[in-house]
This record gives sequence, C-alpha cells and structure tokens, in this order.
Amino acid sequence: MVGYLAACMNTDILISNLTNPTLLFFLLGVLAAVVKSDLEIPASSSRFISLYLLFSIGFRGGQELAHSGLTTEIGVTLLAAVVLALVIPVYTFFILRWRLKVADAGAVAAAYGSVSAVTFVAASSFLEARQIHYGGHMVAAMALMEAPAIIIGVMLMRRYDKDDKAGSTSLRHIVKDAFTNGSVLMIMGSLVIGMIADEKQAKGIEPFTSDIFKGFLAVFLLEMGMVAARRFKAFRSYGWFVSLFGIIVPLVNGLLTAWLSGYLHMEAGNRLLLAILAASASYIAVPAAMRLAAPKADPGLYIPMALGVTFPLNITIGLPLYWAIVSS
Repeated sequence: MVGYLAACMNTDILISNLTNPTLLFFLLGVLAAVVKSDLEIPASSSRFISLYLLFSIGFRGGQELAHSGLTTEIGVTLLAAVVLALVIPVYTFFILRWRLKVADAGAVAAAYGSVSAVTFVAASSFLEARQIHYGGHMVAAMALMEAPAIIIGVMLMRRYDKDDKAGSTSLRHIVKDAFTNGSVLMIMGSLVIGMIADEKQAKGIEPFTSDIFKGFLAVFLLEMGMVAARRFKAFRSYGWFVSLFGIIVPLVNGLLTAWLSGYLHMEAGNRLLLAILAASASYIAVPAAMRLAAPKADPGLYIPMALGVTFPLNITIGLPLYWAIVSS
C-alpha cells in the first residue's frame, strides 16, 4: 500500500487535472462567491444543464452497454457497486455517531453511501481526455448505488432512534421515492433508451450527446463552485469533526476501492469510475429523499459536506490519486 501511495505523488497527473478547463470553471465559481460577485446562472438554465448531463451520460452508457453485452466483468462490477452502497453507510453511520445525532448521522451516511452523478461525469471526462476506455455498464452501476444507500440510512435511523419521525413513513414509500427521483429516473431512462435505440438513428443526435458535453459541464461546474462556496460556510459551526470526515472517509473509500478492484480483473477505466463512485457523496437524490424520510436531519449539514467538501476534494485531488493506484 505504501508503494501505491508513493505512486500517487505523480505531479504530472495532478497538474494536468488541476489545469482542466472544467475544473478551472469550478474554481472561478468559488472565486465569484468569495468576492460576492453578482455572477449567477439562472435556476431554469441550471436545471436544464443538469438534466442534459444526466441524459447524455446515460444515453452514451446505454449504447456502450448494448455493444458490450452482459459479461462476467459487468456482473461482478454491478455486484461490487451494490455491495459498496450497502456497506459504506453502515460503517460511516457508527463513525458519525461519535459526534452527531442519530438523524444527522443517518442522513450523512446515506449521502456518502450514495453517489454524485456530477462527480461521475467529471471522472468520465477525465478518462475521455486521456482516451481511456470505460464500459457503459458503469452508468448502471452508478444508478444502482442510489437507492440501497438511502434505504440503509433510513433503516439505521429507525433502529437507533425510536422517536424519529422517519418511522411514520413506509419503507416501500422510501424505495419508490428513491427510484422515481428525477435524477435517477433520467439517467436510468436514458440508459435504457441508449440500449434499445437504433444505432443509425442514434448517430443523428450524436452532436448533442457528445460534442457540446464538455461545454455544458464547464458551465454547470461554474455554478457548482458558487453553490459549494456558499454552503461550505453553513456548517462550520459543526466543527472540525465533520470537515475531517468529509475529507478522510471519501479518500479512504476511493483508495481502497481503487486498490481492491484490481483483484476483480476490471479494466483500468472501470476501476477508476468505481473508485470515484465509492468516494463521492450525493447532494441531489439523497437530500430529496431525506426531506421525506428524515425531517429531523439538518440539510445544512449533509448537503454542504457533500457539495462543499467532498465534491471539490474528489475532482481536484481524488481523481489523480485514484488513477495513480489504478494505473500503477
């Protein structure tokens, strides 16, 4: 493991990632918020761009999956993704219980067991810039990790806080809400459409699904930078514990997954994406579910942790670290 960490000090990879235009736009967004600029992305435009990114990555993933078919590696990868989504919320919940209330610990654990679609998109862009292949089934792996983490988080809250109002909401309702969440439905639906769409007909929308993708990603990350900087301030009152958690736990999840996935005989690109999924935290699907399932949990805690700490950590430092392990 020491040798792997030494390999992570590859400065060329780090510099290349830090000078990526999409990341630089994220930093511009942070700067805009810090200097209190009036720069703003209209809410309707932001919503459209986020749906476009999910549509594009899902559709392209479906086409890749249609070409590759069902193989042993695909089956193993999907199983590994679900296992990660079940295990990560459990151990993170008990770490968080050292300092947080049950409802807050459960919501944060669900967020870190779930995934960030935008982080996945950034990792996909990282691979595409280096012309490294990855399988379309990784989109399915991402989608499969949303619901299990939410369910485990809710079950832990019910188990350790008998007075939590989450108990008044049926588990069936929670599962339905997780799968019908707009981001999950968009990416899963696009994945299925990509799989069944006629290849010749699909080429007609290729300029929309591929050529303008990075431009939209840059604009989206510009807004994410502004939002992250604003929300980061919201949870500073929780102290050093949550900040360290938002840094250390994702890195541990990502590094271990990048290392252990080597024993699953997966392609390098797929290993990186699985690692980034394990390291990321949801700030879209989980907050939407927690508003219903955990009204006592503070969204001013779990959203800024995922968006203000873990998201920028993964796209700046995490990606080159995980790639150094995968490619060594």
